[in-house]
Amino acid sequence: MKTILIVEDVELNRDLLTQLLEDDYVLVIAVDGEAGVAMAASNTPDLILMDLSLPVIDGWEATRRIKANPATAGIPIIAITANAMSGDEDKAKAAGCDDFMTKPVDEDLLFAKLHHWLA
Repeated sequence: MKTILIVEDVELNRDLLTQLLEDDYVLVIAVDGEAGVAMAASNTPDLILMDLSLPVIDGWEATRRIKANPATAGIPIIAITANAMSGDEDKAKAAGCDDFMTKPVDEDLLFAKLHHWLA
């Protein structure tokens, strides 16, 4: 089974993603950006779902750090954010995110993106 690291500080959002994914993937959870960076390095997941609004360090910086580390640079990162403003997708990709989604999560779109990146 493929491993997905979920980096999300809001319990309701973590629970939703867990319920959607737990039957098909091994899930690793981080509740802030700093923990996400550490868990990406220690667990080497197959994909990361990264909230952009996180405590300690935000998802933008966490993504930059993950992509700067040669051991984790190849892990696909899908940004997930509730505060999608014009230009945020471009900024997320400039920070190193490979893909972008808005909240609330569209289940069909999420599974399509997972299939694409984990194929």
